Amino acid sequence: MRELLWRKEDCQRFYREHEGRFFYQRLVEFMASGPIRAYILAHKDAIQLWRTLMGPTRVFRARHVAPDSIRGSFGLTDTRNTTHGSDSVVSASREIAAFFPDFSEQRWYEEEEPQLRCGPVCYSPEGGVHYVAGTGGLGPA
Repeated sequence: MRELLWRKEDCQRFYREHEGRFFYQRLVEFMASGPIRAYILAHKDAIQLWRTLMGPTRVFRARHVAPDSIRGSFGLTDTRNTTHGSDSVVSASREIAAFFPDFSEQRWYEEEEPQLRCGPVCYSPEGGVHYVAGTGGLGPA
């Protein structure tokens, strides 16, 4: 987990694939309007599970089809829908690199992820990381 304050230029770079579309400017301005909390979710179905929790992109639809979803509960408009989630593994890798430039996906899979399979896992809010119970939460798992 990481909390960030992105400038307009950072947001433009992040959403450059939408440049020229009617909602682009509103999206960039909303994302730059306050703090962003970014997470890396680790689960074999993380993308689909997160997208289900978020609900449909369009807030009106979310309120009717998935009223208990994040967007159904808290979304204001389609460009101010409270949350973002990658739509594919390729997008997730690109977006993780944007939010966590020092994170190595390869290193995580090779060194850290196998440790999380060694027993019950706990979360350290101070460090923003998960760790194997009994290790005291020293460093990333």
